[in-house]
Amino acid sequence: MQLAFPLAETPDSAAAEAGRRLFAGPVDFVKGVVAMSGLPPADRAEICFAGRSNVGKSSLINALTGRKALARASNTPGRTQEINFFTLGESHYLVDLPGYGFANAPVAVVAKWQALLRAYLAGRPSLRRAFVLVDARHGIKPVDEEIMTLLDRAAVPFQCVLTKTDKINAATQDKVLGQVRARLAPHPAAYPELILTSSERGEGLATLRAAIAALG
Repeated sequence: MQLAFPLAETPDSAAAEAGRRLFAGPVDFVKGVVAMSGLPPADRAEICFAGRSNVGKSSLINALTGRKALARASNTPGRTQEINFFTLGESHYLVDLPGYGFANAPVAVVAKWQALLRAYLAGRPSLRRAFVLVDARHGIKPVDEEIMTLLDRAAVPFQCVLTKTDKINAATQDKVLGQVRARLAPHPAAYPELILTSSERGEGLATLRAAIAALG
């Protein structure tokens, strides 16, 4: 019997090259959006990265693009309070969503950007896939499932990407993968492949780039 939510296979040479070319081309910051009225035109394929505060989202975006400070990384959870849009060449938008969960900010500020996050996920017609980042040390938390349920309701396909896999050993990874697979099973919008990544070691980056390039 095929394992539910298998690990994504290493891309073939053509797919890997398409992903490399996409991310080797121009990657530019467009704008930070604080209200739905500020979204750029929905005129190209769009992918977004969502994840709990401090899951390593900015580090992963920087590693994918090979630019050390494209997305602002911080040791203080909840610093990203806007939806940040970047162009990948002329074909894609890469979207960095505000971290959800704990945030070191006033309650009213947190509530405002969480509402923006939910509105974006539910109402962006050009959004091809959400990549939901999960810390490989901790697995899927209830706050992750809230976002996954929202994506289910909005019929937005999402794919689970485990981050910081360099921080755990093989036995812990197997345990976490079991938990992640069990938690994903009830979600109809979950794409049936997992991607393991390490921004520190570069693991999984070619696979993730290829997956994004295929969403043209």
